[in-house]
Amino acid sequence: MVTVFSTIEKALSFFYRIVLSRIIGAEGLGIYQICLSVFAVFLTAASSGIPVTVSRLMAKSGAERDVRGKNSAVTAGIVGTLIFTVPIAIILFFGRNLLDFLFSDDMCKNIFLLLLPGLVLTSIYAVIRGSFWGNKQFLPYSIIELLEDAVMVILGCILVYGIADPVLGAQRATIAVLVSYVFSFILSLCWYFIKGGRFANPKNQLKPLFASSLPITAMRTSTSILNSAVAVILPLLLMKAYNLTNSEAISLYGVAIGMSVPILFIPSSLIGSISVVIAPELSGNFYKNNTALVKYDVEKSVKAAIFIATLLVPVLFVLGGDIGEILYSNELSGEIVHRCAFILLPMCITMITTTVLNSMNCEKRTLVYFIAGAVSMLVCIFALTKFIGVYSYMIGLASSYVITGALNLNLLRKKCKGLKLIKYTVHSLIVLAASCMFGSFLNGILENFVPPLGRLFICTPACLMFTTAFLYCLEMFTLTPFKKLISRR
Repeated sequence: MVTVFSTIEKALSFFYRIVLSRIIGAEGLGIYQICLSVFAVFLTAASSGIPVTVSRLMAKSGAERDVRGKNSAVTAGIVGTLIFTVPIAIILFFGRNLLDFLFSDDMCKNIFLLLLPGLVLTSIYAVIRGSFWGNKQFLPYSIIELLEDAVMVILGCILVYGIADPVLGAQRATIAVLVSYVFSFILSLCWYFIKGGRFANPKNQLKPLFASSLPITAMRTSTSILNSAVAVILPLLLMKAYNLTNSEAISLYGVAIGMSVPILFIPSSLIGSISVVIAPELSGNFYKNNTALVKYDVEKSVKAAIFIATLLVPVLFVLGGDIGEILYSNELSGEIVHRCAFILLPMCITMITTTVLNSMNCEKRTLVYFIAGAVSMLVCIFALTKFIGVYSYMIGLASSYVITGALNLNLLRKKCKGLKLIKYTVHSLIVLAASCMFGSFLNGILENFVPPLGRLFICTPACLMFTTAFLYCLEMFTLTPFKKLISRR
């Protein structure tokens, strides 16, 4: 259920990004992306670790049948996020000159300031979202997330329609983001109280909340800071290495980060769905000391992530160029997707193992592992940009995921003795390679007879069917869950 809603939500966002790229262009999309990246730093610092921790504390209170403890955890989360967001919003609004070191011109700074009210509202919504996870209320969570995106997309399309100026287009797109934040805040708070949620004395939950959330917040804030740093550093390095203007460098950045990366991050919605569902379940079993179920949950989650990557890598590898042309009319974006499709496997493993370890109270270790990967990314960007341009970011991204994923898996192996993942991973690599060769062969045959859109509709299901059949033959995929679902109907 979460996956279906999340897929629709991501499809809407994907469609919206295509609309923006075609109306406000690569430069406008680059400005919009830079402002959102900087805003994400403050939003992540305010609330990224708290929802996950609220969910885990509620799972713990649920295992102890402590209803007041659940309400106290939610209240502590809201207090914790307000302590940060309200002062920061006030300081940034009245001390605008402080933003000069983040933005090279006033246009980005003014667009960023539009988002400040959303910092407070969406951080509170993030805590309420964590309460939905903790209570396993996945339907309201999914609906509100989808409606938030729908509001942003519909209003954004209306506001940017007919806009030729990239700066004005980025500004109006940002207004749509702010309105969507207001919408999800109001709707989630109403639902929380309608379903019996209450505020309670947060005193007993504040200490465990901060102890667990701070490492997660530090890791995710570092991610946002890293993305913001890349948004500033990469265009500067491109300008220096290739004598580009500021506009040309931002356009290249917009193509790589605003067009290609979202395609490569398609699995993140599926991994996110698994994470939302597995986190409270895993935390509950962890606090009950149910070792067998913890091991089962870990194996199931990691294998699901590998399975998703195995399905999608061949499609993006074979059709990446066509996808870039069809969606954005941009050859470079498709080329990046084609060449960097293999990032998906370490990315999926890193995402799910980080969630699993955080659910098992290993937040400090995952923070250290993330920092190791982040350092690797920055080294790649600084060392390789003058040789391979924007591809330095993609190489850095791959190295970051490989390092972090390997460290996560090593820790999981120590925490859960007897994990059986090596055979499944090796078989998946074999299937992935075979599917890429099959897809490339089929696409090569059709290339001279079928246009790109036709090849997309032919090769995508063909690759998916080939991969699924191969996995089924290796007993890595079973139809049993689907048969059970049909029999229930």
